[in-house]
Parts: sequence; structure tokens; C-alpha cells
Amino acid sequence: MDNADYQGTPQGWRHGAAWTYAVMLLTSIVALGVSFVLSAETLQLARNPESKLDCDVNAVVSCSTVAQSWQAEIIHFGNLSYPNAFFGIAAEAVFVTVAVLGLARVAVPRWFAACTWLGGLAALAYAYWLFTQSVFVIHALCPWCLVLMFSTTVQFMALSHASIQVQDLPRLDGRFGGLRRGLDTYYRLNADLMIDVVWILVLVTIIMLNEGASLL
Repeated sequence: MDNADYQGTPQGWRHGAAWTYAVMLLTSIVALGVSFVLSAETLQLARNPESKLDCDVNAVVSCSTVAQSWQAEIIHFGNLSYPNAFFGIAAEAVFVTVAVLGLARVAVPRWFAACTWLGGLAALAYAYWLFTQSVFVIHALCPWCLVLMFSTTVQFMALSHASIQVQDLPRLDGRFGGLRRGLDTYYRLNADLMIDVVWILVLVTIIMLNEGASLL
């Protein structure tokens, strides 16, 4: 982008710490709560493998089908496997803490802000991997997993917004200054709102096209 076209960093409440970190906090709390629920259901199935979970509606909408798949336990140490939901509790607790720090206007090192964004990207990648596995491989949907996937998506949107507009990543006067000017324009024109809505609609469309008959 030409410097002459650059109009500065976006201003207003939507680009400040209060809004971006509040959205992140809310979605992180939702994701943390869902991780606790999934962990409890995992323990229930471990004690009673034949038990029926409350979210087992039919052959397609079934938490137990997803929970009993190998994709639900991808971390292994020797003969022991650990449910992904347990790691979700730890990860979401960190995001809740980061959001609280952001709301409190606590200054954090740039490396910490960058690592937080990378952690959010990793959490999103995992959520989408499990989503694609559920839809295209397992052919079963876990309602709690869908809530986790959507909350993680909005969490990442808010984290990205805060990382750029509040944490000043990347720096305007750094080697990625051109990218930063483009991102500032992206948010100043509110293009992120349109992209975020389309993003969510794409996810909903994928669900409806593949498993819509079982949901209606």
C-alpha cells in the first residue's frame, strides 16, 4: 500500500482493548466451560463405555461416537492416551487469563503477544481439524464440539483484532510495515465484519450440506 493512501490506525471503541478483549474473554469462557463438559463426558464413558450421553440424539448427532474415536485422543505417552478435552481446559484457561490482562490494560512483552496469537492459531487449527474429521471421516457431530469450534473461531477473530490494534503487531515502523498498513485499512473499513460473517456462514453451510438432514 502506498504511504499516501494510509490514513492511520483505526480509532473508536470497536478497535480498543475493552471491546476486543471482552469478546475474547466471553468466547474463551464459553470454550473453557465446554472443555470441562467434554472432559466430564470422557470420564463418564471411561467408567461406563455403554452409557448414553445427553447429547446423543441419533446416529449422526452423537457426542459418544466422536468421543470414542481415535481423533478424540491424539496425544499418547507409551500406553497412555490423553483426551483432547483435558488439554482444552489448560489452553482456554490461558486465553481467559490473557483476555483479563488485556482488559486490565496490563502491558505484556511483544514476544508474549506474538506467542499468544500463535497459540490461538494452533487452537483454531485443531478445532477445524477435529471438525473436518467429524464431518468427513467419522460422519458424526458432537454438539459440544461444534460450540467449541464456533467459540474458538470468534475467539481467534477477537485475538487477531486485539493483537493488531492493541498489541501493535506487526509494528508500523518495522520490516512488515506494509502489511500493518494494509491490516489497519482492513479494520478501519470494517471489512473484518463482512469477512467474519462470511466465515461463520461457510462453516454453517458445510454442516448443513453434509449433515443437514439429520439436524432438521
